[in-house]
Amino acid sequence: MNENRKNVTKLRQIIDQEKATSLKARESWHMFTIMAEFIESTERLSTIRPAVTIFGSARIKPDDPYYEMCVDLSRRLSDAGFAVISGGGPGIMEAANKGAFEGTSPSVGLNIELPHEQSSNPWQNISLTFRHFFARKVAFVKYADAYVVFPGGFGTLDELSEVLTLIQTGKTRHIPVILVGTTFWSGLLDWIRIQLAGKGMINPDDLNLVQLIDEPANIVDAIFAFYEARDIELSEADRQKSMYL
Repeated sequence: MNENRKNVTKLRQIIDQEKATSLKARESWHMFTIMAEFIESTERLSTIRPAVTIFGSARIKPDDPYYEMCVDLSRRLSDAGFAVISGGGPGIMEAANKGAFEGTSPSVGLNIELPHEQSSNPWQNISLTFRHFFARKVAFVKYADAYVVFPGGFGTLDELSEVLTLIQTGKTRHIPVILVGTTFWSGLLDWIRIQLAGKGMINPDDLNLVQLIDEPANIVDAIFAFYEARDIELSEADRQKSMYL
């Protein structure tokens, strides 16, 4: 056992004190910027409930049917009393904010600094900008009472997978996860059923965590139907869970 132990230098053992001090200062400052993002999101978003988080591609154009569908859905949700949370950028994010902005409830944009693709859309009543993906992801989940996922790329798949994992593992409460676009998502759902559930990678019941709905009016109805049998307000147990996302 001792022969396999490696000599890993600790920060306090760095001989070059100037280098060690610089490393400590940089890492400490970085931690403060992370804390600041969590504090600001908590202060700005804690009172917006009920809310629906909408994910989807930044590359979908305003003349795309999914863009138009998202504007319609977001307006319906906003007028029904739901704040709408998006990533704050173009594409589906813009459509989500635009529809909510035209409605009666807040339109929220959780923007991210990226070298390309991301630029803030103008349809935001509440706008936050993040440098850290994980702080932004926590905000997407922590303040949502439902998720609606439009077609998208790697980022959308990442967000969908993370949401399902958090619900599956009990790290967050069970809330509606609705996929929009039967033709887009059917192949993935078939693969999940055959490869993941069929080979025991997930429980068959986990397939029930997702609904596939195309019509905006039916999506709103599905969210309301979900909460007919349970309270949309967070229980104390759910509040505790949200502290450990």
